[in-house]
Amino acid sequence: MAHPEMLLPIPELDDPVQRFVSVVKFYLSGWHIKPPGVKKPLNPILGETFAGYWDFPDGTRGYYIAEQTSHHPPKSSYFYMAPEHHIRIDGTLKPRSKFLGNSAASMMEGIAFLSFLNRGKGPKGERYIISQPNMYARGILFGKMKYELGDHSFVRCPELGLSADVEFKTKGYFGGTYNAIGGTIKNEKTGEVLYELSGMWTNEMWIKDMKTGKKDLLFDATRARHTPPTTRPIEEQDERESQKLWLNTAQAVKERNHVVATDEKTKIEDMQRDEAAKRAEEGVEWTPRLFRPVQGGPGGIDEGEEDLDWILNANIDGATPEKQVEQILAVTPILRGQKSNEKNPIPKRNPSIISTNTPSKAAPAPPAALPAPAPTGAGDLVDFGQNETPAQPQIAIPADLKAAQTENGGQQQKELESTLSQTSTSHAIGKGSEGLLDFHDMKATLPLQRGDTDSHSVDEYHDAKA
Repeated sequence: MAHPEMLLPIPELDDPVQRFVSVVKFYLSGWHIKPPGVKKPLNPILGETFAGYWDFPDGTRGYYIAEQTSHHPPKSSYFYMAPEHHIRIDGTLKPRSKFLGNSAASMMEGIAFLSFLNRGKGPKGERYIISQPNMYARGILFGKMKYELGDHSFVRCPELGLSADVEFKTKGYFGGTYNAIGGTIKNEKTGEVLYELSGMWTNEMWIKDMKTGKKDLLFDATRARHTPPTTRPIEEQDERESQKLWLNTAQAVKERNHVVATDEKTKIEDMQRDEAAKRAEEGVEWTPRLFRPVQGGPGGIDEGEEDLDWILNANIDGATPEKQVEQILAVTPILRGQKSNEKNPIPKRNPSIISTNTPSKAAPAPPAALPAPAPTGAGDLVDFGQNETPAQPQIAIPADLKAAQTENGGQQQKELESTLSQTSTSHAIGKGSEGLLDFHDMKATLPLQRGDTDSHSVDEYHDAKA
């Protein structure tokens, strides 16, 4: 939701093709806020929530609610609605980690349903089904570190019979460029290609009318500034709300203190493992607070939405926008001053658990070491922190990593280890061993700016308002 304001005029467009093109434009506008460098992620914990809202120039608001509804496999469920503009989105993120030698991938298997409630024949409005590109971290063992989006994603509107196939192109070994896109918009009933898409998702993107041959600018990411949501003050937030949960970790990151950042992150992850062990011991099944299982299948109230798995646990069906706003705000506190009225409340964090059971430092594994059995997702280079520990398969050393370890006496591997040691923050300040995190490319205060050496563009990042 980098630019939710772009959605506002779309439901009022009478031309169905132009509505569809505008949805594709909105979809492509959301990827230019890529992260500053390739960093170890803050893995959402089970029951973590986030809620916020956007104030629009016409005096209306858009509301957003999200929850981590599953930890193994990881699933994040989210809901967005702008009642006065007849816009609703229900979605899920289902990242699946994959190791590709010198790259780590997050295969994004989630889906979203965008609905214009004032359009369409059914009670759920005119619906757009949207998938996501996969994400790749290149050069994780040696070479240049780079973040890429890749593979095909789709936007489809079955009622209109229109679809868009967007390819996020990854750079080849011997040619090509970073961040390129290509694609088409076509009439699914006739197979006719209506428009052709091209450009770069970090720069200018173009749309070509195949009938007239005219090529127009669809979206210019270099001139775009994303719109962050407003959230409640930290002191009003619950323990499981994202900003409060990760506050100490985030502050350490801003201060470039990788030791404290790693320690704080480890405390939260250890707390989650302890809670999972206690639930298993007591035979208690986890129940999300804000979302419920999808009731799909023929005749089900959520028929056609089975891929969401979870959907907001509330009926937002008021006869007026004002009533719908009341229903949304009854789900969870979103606005300043709202009081929590929890369903399925989560126990408060136990300070004794996260202080006595957590080591002060997490010992880093040598880069050359094979993944070993560990309590939490040790086999994933993009760590999604699964609780359960499946039987560990025998993992073969990728050819490029094996070559780095063995050729020329393992000189390439030795140089890598030396570089990691010398560039870590702990080395710079003369403390400890190599750090798990390093934040030299992040400023101590926000906003963050990052220049891309390939496109020469500069991306700027801002925290959500407090």
